[in-house]
Amino acid sequence: MNNPAPDMQENHPSRVVIIIPTLNEAAHIIPVLRSLEPGARRLGARIAVVDGGSDDGTVELVRKETARCPDLVLLHNPKRLQAAAINLAAMHFRDQADWIIRIDAHAAYPEDYCEVLLDEAQRTGADSVTVKMTARGEGLIQRNIAAAQNALFGNGGSAHRNDEKGQFVDHGHHALMKMPAFCAVGGYDEGFSHNEDAELDQRLRKAGYRIWLTGATGIVYFPRNTLGKLSRQYLNFGAGRFATAFKHPGSLGKRHFVLMGLAPVAGLSAFAVITPQTAIPLIMWFALCLVLGLIKALRSRAPDIAFCGVAAAVMQMSWSFGFWREVWHASGRRLQAAFAGRWVQEQK
Repeated sequence: MNNPAPDMQENHPSRVVIIIPTLNEAAHIIPVLRSLEPGARRLGARIAVVDGGSDDGTVELVRKETARCPDLVLLHNPKRLQAAAINLAAMHFRDQADWIIRIDAHAAYPEDYCEVLLDEAQRTGADSVTVKMTARGEGLIQRNIAAAQNALFGNGGSAHRNDEKGQFVDHGHHALMKMPAFCAVGGYDEGFSHNEDAELDQRLRKAGYRIWLTGATGIVYFPRNTLGKLSRQYLNFGAGRFATAFKHPGSLGKRHFVLMGLAPVAGLSAFAVITPQTAIPLIMWFALCLVLGLIKALRSRAPDIAFCGVAAAVMQMSWSFGFWREVWHASGRRLQAAFAGRWVQEQK
C-alpha cells in the first residue's frame, strides 16, 4: 500500500474526528493511538478517546498521551456502552467535523487507514465506508478462535469477514461515516449493547444512504482469548441480532435462520435419554464443525488450529441461545406490558 504524501491534508480538506470508545483497554490503547496519530496529523483530524469508566489504567495512559498529542481529547462516557460513546463524541464534534471514523481499541490499523477510507468515500460517493476484519490470535486458544472467525464455517459468510473486493453492501464493520448522515438518522440506538452497527445500517439504508465495503484497507481484530468469554460475546451478539430483527422486520438473512435452528436442536437432544435418535442432529452438527476445523488446519498447514471447529461450535450455539433468550425476554416484556395495560383499563 502506498504511503500518503506529506500534503495529504490538502487532498482531504474535509474535517475529521476519530472516535475510540474504550473500557479497560490499557493493553491496547497506546499502540492504537500511536498507529493513528501520524495519519491524524496529516489530515488535521481530532482524536477522541471516549472512556466508559475504565479501572485498569486506560484513562491515565490516555491523559499522558494528551500532553504529547494536542489533538487528542479524553471524554467520559457515563453510559459505558460503545453506542453511547460514539453518540457522545459525535454531538461534541458535530459542528467541527464532516466525517466520523470509528475505531475499536481491540484492533490494529495500518498507518494510512484513515486516508484510504476518505479516498474510498470520495471515489465511490459512499456515505459510509466499512472494512474487512481479519482476526489474529496470540495464544493457542486465541489462535483457534481467530481461525474460526476467519473461516466461512465460523463466520457464516459475513461480507466484512470474507470479501476482498469492494462493493456496496447492506452492512459492514463500521469505519467511516458522514457526520450529517449519522446525525440525520439519529446516531446509534443506545438501547443496543450489541449489534448496534447493523441496526444503524438498517436506518442508513432506509434513509437512502449508501454503504461501501472497501477492499483497499482493513483491520486486524484480536478476539476473546477463552471459550467462556467467546460464548458470552456471542450470546450477546445473538440477543442483539434479535433486537435488530424485531425493530427492522425482514432484516434477517439465510445464515441467521440456520443459526436459529441450533438451540432447538440442542433442546431436542435432551430427550436422548428416552429416544437416542433425537441427539443425532446435534452430534452431526458438532462433528461437521470438528471436520471443517481439521480441514482448515490441514489446508493452512497449521496443526495448532486443529480445534478451531470447537471455537466455531461455541460461537454458533451461543449465538443461537442468545437469540432465543432475547425472544423469551421480549415475549415476557410484551405480556407484562399487556397485563399492565389491561389492569389500568379495569381500574378506570
